[in-house]
Amino acid sequence: MANQAATAFSGNLKKALAGLRRIDLDGLRWRVFDAKGQVLGRLASQISTVVQGKDKPTYAPNRDDGDMCIVLNAKDVCVTGRKLTDKFYRWHTGYVGHLKERSLKDQMAKDPTEVIRKAVLRMLPRNKLRDDRDRKLRIFTGSEHPFGDRPIEPYVMPPRTVREMRPRARRALVRAQKKAEMQEQKANDTRKGSKDKAAEVSA
Repeated sequence: MANQAATAFSGNLKKALAGLRRIDLDGLRWRVFDAKGQVLGRLASQISTVVQGKDKPTYAPNRDDGDMCIVLNAKDVCVTGRKLTDKFYRWHTGYVGHLKERSLKDQMAKDPTEVIRKAVLRMLPRNKLRDDRDRKLRIFTGSEHPFGDRPIEPYVMPPRTVREMRPRARRALVRAQKKAEMQEQKANDTRKGSKDKAAEVSA
């Protein structure tokens, strides 16, 4: 088992280092994103901004000035709502009726790096620069990566502002709490009444 894990890790490292020679790394920063506890869409939007170079004053849509992006802990990324079971990835094999689909939950179990990669790539413009920007994205399931000798800069995610509850939802929540309290009070009253009757019978 240990040998299998070591070979798998070495294979992942080779895959991570592949294609770096095709990238002009002069002047690029190495930004590290920690996906642990982050919402998938919000994380992907920040990564796509950095990969395109939109956070730089020298941004131009026809140039690829984006930085290298290293994403760690891809297996710990979060989603909101019921997306784990309701979100599906669909593809076609090329044969008649061969439409395949896989839920987000199954994809996270199979390969969580593809979840983040697809989310980022679908936020990028579909032009000639897309493949080069894809090469600048390196995603790892754990916290280990082979770029320790590079000048790494951790990326600080912006704080998430949670929207206040809407008035109708707040009123529904208050009604549900009052209803639960009334049911609990009725249950307590019935218990007291049954205890009193039992005491009278024994007397």
